[in-house]
Amino acid sequence: MQKVTVKGKWIQLMGIIGCALCMTSCKQTPDAQVKSDYAVMQVKTADKELSSSYSATIRGRQDVDIYPQVSGTIERLCVTEGEKVRRGQLLFVIDQVPYKAALTTAIANVEAAKAGLATAELTYNSTKELYARKVVSQFNLQTAQNTYLTAKAQLSQAEAQEVNARNNLSYTEVKSPSDGVVGALPYRAGALVSPNLPQPLTTVSDNADMYVYFSMTENQLLSLTREYGNMEEALANMPEVELRLNDNSVYDKKGKIESISGVIDRQTGTVVARAVFPNESRLLHSGASGNVVIPSIYKDCIVIPQGATVQLQNKTIVYKVVDGKATSTLITVAGINNGREYIVLDGLTPGDEIVSSGAGLVREGTQIK
Repeated sequence: MQKVTVKGKWIQLMGIIGCALCMTSCKQTPDAQVKSDYAVMQVKTADKELSSSYSATIRGRQDVDIYPQVSGTIERLCVTEGEKVRRGQLLFVIDQVPYKAALTTAIANVEAAKAGLATAELTYNSTKELYARKVVSQFNLQTAQNTYLTAKAQLSQAEAQEVNARNNLSYTEVKSPSDGVVGALPYRAGALVSPNLPQPLTTVSDNADMYVYFSMTENQLLSLTREYGNMEEALANMPEVELRLNDNSVYDKKGKIESISGVIDRQTGTVVARAVFPNESRLLHSGASGNVVIPSIYKDCIVIPQGATVQLQNKTIVYKVVDGKATSTLITVAGINNGREYIVLDGLTPGDEIVSSGAGLVREGTQIK
């Protein structure tokens, strides 16, 4: 009876092992099928637009700091902060009383100098006649001539002082040098001002158009230059750019890149570019910040997902499907991407079939389908 029991247990054990092997085999078969089930896509051409964003600062086309050219007390403010002004419009009036008095004195000095010159001229002419008759000596003649020349010089000096006095009086009326918008007004009526103020009376910002300055790295500059052939072509043919404001909204007017610096900053390794945006609505303010968004438009290009690529030693590889098997292929992609897709410049042709995702798990010769 004991032998029969041992034999029965042995049969049961073999049955359990057989079932386990069968179950393991059944589990492994679907796994192998999943691992060989790769997504594939057929390469096609399409138009694609990608964009690059650059931090930027906004400046008025012309920001002019206004300083007085004469010293004195502010008598009157003629504008308010944020007011739109025209070129030549009166901004401030500085106390004119001392400058009017100086002008009156200068005018009187001119009249006196004219009278002195007339007297010296009469004396000189009279002395010349007397010298011709040998009534006076050459010394008297020379003295009269010197007196005449001195009076003539004094008149010129007095006239120059009159011009200076008139200018100083005109400087008491501080006018806007350009069209623009008035900035802060730190000085009020009664404040004593001079040309050596620590801060300007105000700043007039010409903000009909706004300059937006941003920096590009050397690699970005090279990529842009290669895309268009040269810098002149790039500036002439680049599409209009967008401006994303600090609140993440997009400005409703598009701008144009006008210039790119030809010198790379040694410390930052960047170049400064300037775009100009219209500002009829006066939404943009000098000193604000934002981001310039530059689009890059590619016509009839090949676009593939980044998951279809593998990066090996700064090289980009995709796997073509040839006769059902994976074949690695080196490709060249554009320097600009949106984080999800690459634009292929070389290495693929329309109609090629590639592994579209999970390329990092594929090996050369892997059976794809």
